[in-house]
Amino acid sequence: MAILDILNYPDPRLHTVAKPVKEVNAAVHRLIDDMAETMYAAPGIGLAATQVDQHVQLLLVDTSETKDQLQVFINPKILERDGEQVYEEGCLSVPGVYESVTRAEKILVEALGKDGKRFTLEAHGLLSVCIQHEMDHLQGKVFVEYLSPLKRNRIKNKMLKQQRGK
Repeated sequence: MAILDILNYPDPRLHTVAKPVKEVNAAVHRLIDDMAETMYAAPGIGLAATQVDQHVQLLLVDTSETKDQLQVFINPKILERDGEQVYEEGCLSVPGVYESVTRAEKILVEALGKDGKRFTLEAHGLLSVCIQHEMDHLQGKVFVEYLSPLKRNRIKNKMLKQQRGK
């Protein structure tokens, strides 16, 4: 396993739309393992393949306190959305920035698991937010795009300044 580099906003690669995974094979399993190690080391509760410059429809989530309940979603699709919730979101690609975003309170998602088998999951609260946030990454969207242009520009300039300072 390896810790992968996480792309930082406003890197244009974060706006790449991910392609479906054609086959759940050894290479996909290796990517899942590397992404899990990366996510836990960051530390984060979700990571999309797009964030590590792999543009396939794969995301990982673990919202547990114990960080031992990794959930893998390959080629995820939201089948239903219900309700609304506002959550203060952060992102491993936008470190140190937390902003309120409105999302569905409950979703029904269908995906393939690490074993390649199709499953559906009803998610509420934080898990729902996390899946929606990571699925946005697969569509080339970063959570700051839900914010006003003024806030988004401030964040972009802050991130560019931090990157120049490295």
